Amino acid sequence: MTKVIDHIKNANKMFFSFEILPPAAGESIEVLFKNIFPLMEFKPKFIDVTYHREEFIYKKRAGGLLEQKSIRKRPGTVAICTALMHKFNVDTVPHIICGGFTKEETEYALIDLNYLGIDNVLALRGDSVKGQMDFIVTSGGHSYASELVEQISRLNQGFYLNDEIENAHPTNFCIGVAGYPEKHFEAANRESDLKWLKHKVSMGAEYVVTQMFFDNKKYFDFVRFCRNVGITVPIIPGIKPLLSKKQLSLLPSRFYIDIPTELSVEVEKCKTNEEVKKIGIEWAINQCQELIKENVPCLHFYSMGKSTAITEIATKLF
Repeated sequence: MTKVIDHIKNANKMFFSFEILPPAAGESIEVLFKNIFPLMEFKPKFIDVTYHREEFIYKKRAGGLLEQKSIRKRPGTVAICTALMHKFNVDTVPHIICGGFTKEETEYALIDLNYLGIDNVLALRGDSVKGQMDFIVTSGGHSYASELVEQISRLNQGFYLNDEIENAHPTNFCIGVAGYPEKHFEAANRESDLKWLKHKVSMGAEYVVTQMFFDNKKYFDFVRFCRNVGITVPIIPGIKPLLSKKQLSLLPSRFYIDIPTELSVEVEKCKTNEEVKKIGIEWAINQCQELIKENVPCLHFYSMGKSTAITEIATKLF
């Protein structure tokens, strides 16, 4: 299979990739295949598969005491990546997160990916547990994505946590990381945010994929700021078509991004979500056309589990 960085270096024309959610526990993978199938006509180079950390639920026991149980509502990221790779002959990029994993568990997951021939990963700190305000470090795990990148890079050099392993073979992962055109919400300021992004690159990240944005100027400014501080790796823009009125408030609150006034005013005029979807697709197409003119590395779409809008966008662009 091909590394993301090689797809970018060897591309002779613009291409796209997209991110999906694993099916919820109990759902059939055939539903996912059916959803993805229309996009394969446009030959995406890779598909990102998110990882969702554990959630805690509480069950009442005899006597009124509550028992805390850990559950995963969207398991199977590694299995989904393998299934997609073999079903569609496409490269997959599993998300690897800090939260919920010890360093040993992370190494085991990376070894499994290496055995399966999956040599692309996106290294993320991950979100806090649902219901918790702050990110709490897992005992024996990583605090920051940069530490995770460092562990993967060391594995690429043949350094395992157990230094007594004999004849250790190095892995060959291409490591991607996240970037935030509108600043990570926990960063004190843009300079601090860029410092940590540069640190992730210095630890071995080969490309950056951005959080979604709806104003291209913020992406162009972000790239310029990155280049000014010496971050030279490809920076892939992340695109999300707006599909419902609810997303006007949901996306800013969940992802700490702004919706341009021009877009929000037009969406507010809509009477149905179908009207919103039409406006959102047109906006995303215009975004993409401008980004293509500026020779971005590729276009990366956040599907949120739905491919219809991205199919419509791809039909206009590719």
